[in-house]
Amino acid sequence: MQPIPLTLHSYPKAILHADCDAFFASVEQALDPQLRGRPVITGKERGIAAAMSYEAKRCGVTRGMRLFEIKRICPDAVILPSDYETYSLYSKRFYEIVRRFTPDAEEYSIDEVFADISGLRRLHHGSYEEIAFKIKKTVEAELGITVSIGLSLTKSLAKIASKQNKPSGFTCIPGYELHNYLKGVATDKVCGFGPNTVNLLAKRGVRTVLDYVRQPEHFAKKLLGKIGVELWHELRGEAVYPIILIQKSNQYTLGKTKTFTPPSNDREFVRAQLLRNMESAFIKLRRHKLRAKTIAIYLTESDYRTRGLHAELSRGSASTTEVSVTVSGLFDHVFQAGKCYRRTGIVLSELEADIEIQHDLFEDPCKVKGLREISKVIDQVNELYGKHTLHLGSTVCLKSFSQHLGDRGDVTSRKMDTLKGENFRQHLNIPIWKVDV
Repeated sequence: MQPIPLTLHSYPKAILHADCDAFFASVEQALDPQLRGRPVITGKERGIAAAMSYEAKRCGVTRGMRLFEIKRICPDAVILPSDYETYSLYSKRFYEIVRRFTPDAEEYSIDEVFADISGLRRLHHGSYEEIAFKIKKTVEAELGITVSIGLSLTKSLAKIASKQNKPSGFTCIPGYELHNYLKGVATDKVCGFGPNTVNLLAKRGVRTVLDYVRQPEHFAKKLLGKIGVELWHELRGEAVYPIILIQKSNQYTLGKTKTFTPPSNDREFVRAQLLRNMESAFIKLRRHKLRAKTIAIYLTESDYRTRGLHAELSRGSASTTEVSVTVSGLFDHVFQAGKCYRRTGIVLSELEADIEIQHDLFEDPCKVKGLREISKVIDQVNELYGKHTLHLGSTVCLKSFSQHLGDRGDVTSRKMDTLKGENFRQHLNIPIWKVDV
């Protein structure tokens, strides 16, 4: 006996999820055609696999695997440094293509987009399935990468569908087919159901998504609370989560890390690396016209053990000079003599708009204003002559540690293959493709 349909409406809302396949590695393959079909791994600068192509995944390469392990199981692997600037450019083009078809698009992550195409059939002269397929083909034709598309009634269902037939998948779940589709989907495929939730549901005899949505609503509420009820509705085709149109410019935390090889036990060098992280983080903070009220730092030892500490400021700040003493103090508490460190990092949180400053009772307003003006000058000079042209005196020593500077192989090709007028740090926001002639 066939289960009763959850709904007879094909698409009361038409929500798609577009997910780029092996995004970072695919971008590298798109830029250099000679890499197509080969196992490509990014993350050389970190000494571990950050992302990998499907060819590399088939060889057994997994995220976080060390380079020597990769070479052992996949001798033909092409290992490249991560070019996040170019990946970001591709991401922006990806978003732009989706927005040609619908303004209701949500930048879910660097390589994922949710979009509402409801009501656009007449405009695009086709069904919702045809519109979704056009988006897929346009992305693949213009960017040279593959993308998997899921189309259904809600965000949760669309995300399940996009994962179904990767890579280059195209899965549509209309409402009248929902009950047939969900009986073959395990609960661990639902974004929002972690391992503990999946085990808990299994103990109640719920192993598929159809098992879950066939339960009464109070079952979901009692067992999983608010999120359980929300997903119960979403998985039944009743949209709860809206498409968020605000672009991902409002950052709640901002961080910078630096991994260096070989590991070092030199106090001044490790401290300088942390302060350079701080400089980079505050440059980005000011670029987004934000300030931070909480600062956390951490140091990672050569055996990957990590220690950290955080401090709350009396008010938000975007001045590198103003907080450098605080960061140095945190470093003094965390650093242990004799330990070898391989990574430093800083995380800024409690971010807020950098507008009018509320001074405390014992603060010198003139000094605070002066520090803000210094930050503006630093940014202007660095924008003109390159990042870190003006920097803290305590980071000067980084230039003397040549063994930690890396070789040219750890630098992305976009930084080395410059156009006329560009330099290592300053270049146009366009990628460079390698074309066989």
